[in-house]
Amino acid sequence: MQLASSGGRRLRHAALAARKFALETGRTVTRKELSASAREAEKALGLSAPQRLVLSQLVACWGELAMDRLLVWPSNQRLISTTGLSERAVRNAVRALIECQLVIPKDSPNGKRYAVRDAAGTVVDAFGFDLTPLYARRGEWTAVLAEQKRQTESLKRSFDEITICRRAAEEALSALAQYHPAVDRGPIESRLSTLRARTPKRSGTALPEGLLDAWKEIRQRAEDAFYQAGCGGTQCRQIEPEKGSPSETCDKGIRVEAPSEDPAPSRLPPLLPALVAEACPVVSACAHPISDAVDVVAAGRFLRASLGAHPSAWNEAVAAIGALRAATAVIYVLQLYDDDVSSGRNRIRNPGGYFRSVVRMIEAGRIDMEQELLSLRRRRMV
Repeated sequence: MQLASSGGRRLRHAALAARKFALETGRTVTRKELSASAREAEKALGLSAPQRLVLSQLVACWGELAMDRLLVWPSNQRLISTTGLSERAVRNAVRALIECQLVIPKDSPNGKRYAVRDAAGTVVDAFGFDLTPLYARRGEWTAVLAEQKRQTESLKRSFDEITICRRAAEEALSALAQYHPAVDRGPIESRLSTLRARTPKRSGTALPEGLLDAWKEIRQRAEDAFYQAGCGGTQCRQIEPEKGSPSETCDKGIRVEAPSEDPAPSRLPPLLPALVAEACPVVSACAHPISDAVDVVAAGRFLRASLGAHPSAWNEAVAAIGALRAATAVIYVLQLYDDDVSSGRNRIRNPGGYFRSVVRMIEAGRIDMEQELLSLRRRRMV
């Protein structure tokens, strides 16, 4: 049996399944409520642009009638003129909406769409499309959207955790290369490169199975390698023998000499670690207190990421003014940025770029970090 040329359509399982949805008894649905349900359905089902256009025009045809079904009867010509789509695109969109159980086709004997009115002109029935499932399933749309939001947040947290692991692994390898160049880093670096290639961009793509665990593992391997190299194979912290006179005080007012990698120790007098700790409370975020020059360098290397500065900025600063001065500049700029944010003035918009500027001024002799720290400490004591 062939379909009539007047507009009959094939029977579909989705159309039959959608008939089970009904409104509450005596429920009157406004166009605003129906439109809100349509927007949620679009997001929940991921409808295409033509499907969204056709659905919005069907919703716009709802006249808020006192009926137990949400019936609309726009012709294809009207849908074509209001959406700007071709006739084939409109037909395909309608077919997709039926398959999604958003609308139910209600065909007339001749396949046309029209309203049935009584003697007083009141609409008592209509042939066209039934939008009842669209509104009756509004609870389903809410649940789907909540699940999508949960998955999106979970994916974001996973990407954030991967970023943290990647930066920590890179920092550990960088420290290992600087302080313990004899240690073989090849396997860890090779594994790190492989994980970088496997990690997708933040575009909503799901993470491959086990990728987050692999990043946690490589971070642990890199940090363990640096820790073991620093311990010299022992399981406890090395204690240097005391060579000074026991009658002398701990600090004696002596300034700690800069590390040997400082290219200009004569132009830049060494800093007192106690002054750094007193002038810049931000170093309290570090695990170990500031007691010597090594702690200052470790704190600066750790806090560099808090400025948003690239690792290359740190390497350039170390090459230009030495590790101790570079670390002190990191702590100094981070304290200025923290004070600026706390005051609400927000004058430092790019702390990483400000760090580079401070390094250049230190190298040119335009900034005396010791005087800057003394001034910062005086302002804090007022």
